[in-house]
Amino acid sequence: MERSRLLPLAGIVVMLVVAELGAALFGPLMQRAGIVAFEEPGSAANPFIFLLLLLGFTALLLLLIRLGMNRVIRAIVLLSIGLSFVYIFIALLGAVTAEPAVVLGGAVLLGAGAMAILRYHPEWYVIDLLGLLLAAGVAAIFGTSLGILPVLLLLVLLAVYDALSVYRTRHMIALAEGVLEQRAPILFVVPKERGYSFIRDGVGPVDAASTDAAGPARGEGTGRSALLIGMGDLIMPAILVVSANTFITAPGIGFLNGPALGAIAGSVGGLAVLLRFVDRGRAHAGLPPLNGGAILGFLAGCAATGAWAWF
Repeated sequence: MERSRLLPLAGIVVMLVVAELGAALFGPLMQRAGIVAFEEPGSAANPFIFLLLLLGFTALLLLLIRLGMNRVIRAIVLLSIGLSFVYIFIALLGAVTAEPAVVLGGAVLLGAGAMAILRYHPEWYVIDLLGLLLAAGVAAIFGTSLGILPVLLLLVLLAVYDALSVYRTRHMIALAEGVLEQRAPILFVVPKERGYSFIRDGVGPVDAASTDAAGPARGEGTGRSALLIGMGDLIMPAILVVSANTFITAPGIGFLNGPALGAIAGSVGGLAVLLRFVDRGRAHAGLPPLNGGAILGFLAGCAATGAWAWF
């Protein structure tokens, strides 16, 4: 494979691993700060609540796109991202100081600063760097809030939903195009050629993609191109990594136990399969191979360490 084609693909793999490692490091900080998505990590209802919220949010955005309310769409997306940044900075600052006013005030200021950068200079490297922080933080929140069985169920449900929304109903095409037109930072953008600018070139039309899908994109009229991968594609496998590291006691390497390491390795394998198809010039649902790979790797890690107490 040519170097010019290999480097963008390798960049996506690196981002996945960085997001998963960052999420595992953030996990204890989220627990210490008391930031949780669900009060009962072991509840089987949690994955279905998650899915219902996702469906509701998707339906709302599709309705706003149909009504042409672009400013409202951008405001909703940026507000959601901004609140997530505040929670992440609360956890980070809480590890430095125990003064509530300093933690909250600093988190709000840092979150506002991150959003200002995204709002006024949404270049691809800004989106990717802040996106990695966001993906790691969100995955840490959900990973420490969901036990092993709920996470496994969630990943299976989301993989099925992603496949149906991309290959069958294709309703995510309209959502992806509508949100991307607003330059909303919901995707990771990896240039395929030097000189690419997300601000100037955009991403071009979306043939078959979702906010959780990975696929090629081309700046209109420029000849420059970039690979896209949805933020959810990095977040979902990382949730399993964090949950395994939080709720399972098993030997491992460094701050990661065996099942968590297995989930990382499996997700990288799933991503390799996904990118092989993406490199051929078509968009694909990302979660089936990513989640499937993470689950298989997790089970292999459990088998290697004998960590089956969660089952």
